[in-house]
Amino acid sequence: MTTIAIGIGRNLNILKAIEIFKKDHEIEVKPVHSDDELANSILDKNIDAVVRGSLAASGVIKKVKNEFPEISRATYVNGDGHEFLLTPVGIDEGNTIEEKLKIARNCGEFLKKLGKEPKIAVLADGRKGDYGRSEKISQSIDESEKLTELIKNNTDFEVKNYYILIEQAIEDKCNVIIAPDGIIGNIIFRTLVLVNSWPSYGAVTFGIDGIYIDTSRDQSVEGYLRSLIFANNLAKL
Repeated sequence: MTTIAIGIGRNLNILKAIEIFKKDHEIEVKPVHSDDELANSILDKNIDAVVRGSLAASGVIKKVKNEFPEISRATYVNGDGHEFLLTPVGIDEGNTIEEKLKIARNCGEFLKKLGKEPKIAVLADGRKGDYGRSEKISQSIDESEKLTELIKNNTDFEVKNYYILIEQAIEDKCNVIIAPDGIIGNIIFRTLVLVNSWPSYGAVTFGIDGIYIDTSRDQSVEGYLRSLIFANNLAKL
């Protein structure tokens, strides 16, 4: 039987989601109530998957990074029937071109395991024609162009630089969207998922041996249920 550890915090929607989930799935649920318990569950080889649930869990990634320093995350979003990975989404992730190249590789390899062909969109702080409007915008455009070339030269994934045009990337059915940094990625996630109610399965965590689905502490019952289903499906792969 699959064992899934789930964080229980102040948002009790997670408890309702667990109740619904268990009606259709034979799993053992291990409730956890602290950062330490959640981090230990991620490192526990006897637990098949871990879902953050509604715990604040601010120290979890930091603790797990002591064991797995190459951690990165990508949120699995489904908007209007189109699925894509949005990354980086941790506010302290994706700060270098090298880190974003590694994230792009992780996302592409993950999608291939699911039988999907990666189609990557790289974003920047402005359009190509905005170059020179500020030092920050110019630097972001330079980095986006360099990242696009590195992905082309180091992977077999389809990739295109969309600069700031995320709407075009979504319209073109890109299934990996790489934000300029984790702060912008986090804001995009909150806008699409928490404000505009696009479905999300939670964030997949790369660079660890186990399965950890990072969720917002503010999710709905339906959002947590999707994350539980996702974690269970990944555990069976």
